[in-house]
Amino acid sequence: MQLQVPAPPNIIQGAYGLAGIVVAALVIAKLSKRPNLDAIPTVGSSTWLGSWWAGIKYFSNGAEVLREGYERHKGTPFKVAELYRWTVIASGSQFVEDLRKASDDELSFAEAANENLKMEYTLGHDVHHNPYHVTIIRLQLTRNIGVLCPDMKDETVVAFEEILDLRGNEWKSVPALQAVQKVLCRTSNRIFVGLPLCRDPDWVDLTVNFALDVVKGGVMIGLFPNVMAPLVARFMTNVPASARRGMKHLGPIIEERRKHLEEYGKDWADKPNDFLSWLMDDPHGSLTSVQDLTMRILTLNFAAIHCLTQALYTLAANPQYMQPLRKEVESIVETHGWSKGALVKMRKIDSFLKESQRMEGVGVVGITRKVMKDFTFSDGTVLPKGTIVTIASEATHLDNEVYENADIFDPLRFANMRDEDGEGTKHSFASTTPEYLLFGHGRQACPGRFFAANELKSMLAWVVLSYDVKLEDGASRPPSLYIGSAIAAHPTAKVMFRKRVH
Repeated sequence: MQLQVPAPPNIIQGAYGLAGIVVAALVIAKLSKRPNLDAIPTVGSSTWLGSWWAGIKYFSNGAEVLREGYERHKGTPFKVAELYRWTVIASGSQFVEDLRKASDDELSFAEAANENLKMEYTLGHDVHHNPYHVTIIRLQLTRNIGVLCPDMKDETVVAFEEILDLRGNEWKSVPALQAVQKVLCRTSNRIFVGLPLCRDPDWVDLTVNFALDVVKGGVMIGLFPNVMAPLVARFMTNVPASARRGMKHLGPIIEERRKHLEEYGKDWADKPNDFLSWLMDDPHGSLTSVQDLTMRILTLNFAAIHCLTQALYTLAANPQYMQPLRKEVESIVETHGWSKGALVKMRKIDSFLKESQRMEGVGVVGITRKVMKDFTFSDGTVLPKGTIVTIASEATHLDNEVYENADIFDPLRFANMRDEDGEGTKHSFASTTPEYLLFGHGRQACPGRFFAANELKSMLAWVVLSYDVKLEDGASRPPSLYIGSAIAAHPTAKVMFRKRVH
């Protein structure tokens, strides 16, 4: 065994300093090539060197920067510096409507996603340029929710039992985020790839961590000139290794199903009714490689990271909410069983999840687009080609002029709105409005939101029906973490579970 001699502190400091200079130079070079947005007010420094520091501040807490901008420029666009670009932030229903009505050749969701995640290199060229899986999400996945509800419920039950591993009626402290991620992963993959792969520990570990690999890879690639993107993606990110790991699991399954397709056609006995089958039945999927199919399944898992953890933290911190939720679930399940129709009737569960995401969502911005040709807002503001534009969603959700007592968690807020308006779906979790932007809005709203809403409602309903939950003694609700424009549930906080005491 060789003895590793640590480098002297001055060498380490010098290395960090050199790295900082290199990164700063790359960032300033990229910022200098961005569209000219001088006419749009700036939050933070507008000088090149100052914008680099402002970008660091935005990365460390974008929510604070956006709240400042929202308060100073509410109803008008402003810009902020991110790590390697300017981003224009808008707010208000009129600007949301402007983005909603714009065509794809004016404002592109796909190209904004590629700008943020470098999808051509992290998820693959074909996934980005030929996203036929999105149509399958929008049509087949949504249409099959009712048929798939029993499978979702079955996997939720088994996953919670195995992952929580409770004994008798004793309380057990559980790392909440890790437990929820595994249950969500297993439940989603029961629908994506079926049994037994959805329960394979290595597959679960891979798909849980894939989203983080993509985000980190996108940030890393974005720091370098575009010409270097293929090399950075290959040698400085985990994505290629994740793809190979995924192919080891899916490759044999895909080959076996292809043999059945060749021998029996599309309708053989006991054919799995899952997303992988739908991909392979599609004219595009029938001709594509194992690698491409694997990347599309992994992409689904990237998009399927939901936020039950936030709702669980709120429920554990407020045990008084448990009984009304439990009473609703018991009454509906007794009459309607465990079905899509039953989930539709669970308005209090639906409202609890929606309110949780209003206050602790997945990001501080929404409806992000890339300007494909010069675009003029309805107020006359011009966005040059190449600009990234988005809406200040968190600030909107927490605005007292938009929601009464917006800073107070009201579990029945949206259920009461539905009762007052007499609307069946307008205020439901999966619905979008200019004031509620968790899933975006308009044509490009999240295509999987109906599946996500039903999955999350089913899981929360099972938790309130089967378990008691609370925080550890003396603990308060775990705060969220803010990284750039992303909001993350606290990664290490624990929630205590026990089997429900009847």
